[in-house]
Amino acid sequence: MAEIYIQSPVGITLIEGGAEGVSKISVLDDDKLVPSHDIPHELADAAKQLEEYFEGKRTGFDFKLNPQGTDFQKKVWKALLEIPFGKTMSYQDLSIKLGDVKAIRAVASANGKNPLWIVVPCHRVIGSDGSLTGYAGGLWRKKWLLEHENPVKQQSLF
Repeated sequence: MAEIYIQSPVGITLIEGGAEGVSKISVLDDDKLVPSHDIPHELADAAKQLEEYFEGKRTGFDFKLNPQGTDFQKKVWKALLEIPFGKTMSYQDLSIKLGDVKAIRAVASANGKNPLWIVVPCHRVIGSDGSLTGYAGGLWRKKWLLEHENPVKQQSLF
């Protein structure tokens, strides 16, 4: 298992994984960490694709994933992958999509345990009223990511 750190506009990002795929991507609030100079082959695609995402050149990811979790968590994370770039979905709508509107708390919990920050887009899940709720990386990062994916374009007056 290898790990690297890359710089992102919202903080240092940890990427962990091996030959089986990337198992963890998270943002860290440790300003003492520095980006890695040597990138292992098995993490090179993930690092490159995340950099392209932050540069606005990528809207999806295609490197191999290997998240660790329960079957239910993996089911929720798979559903998150279906939320299109630039779009959002409520926790309630996600619960309905997964077949049980009453499972909203379990769905929210699984969403919060997502080990693959940005790639499995848990930041695209919002409250039913459109509010930015519950984000492990901090609500300011959730807001930044949503604005990055769907920037407000100035309309022409003429």
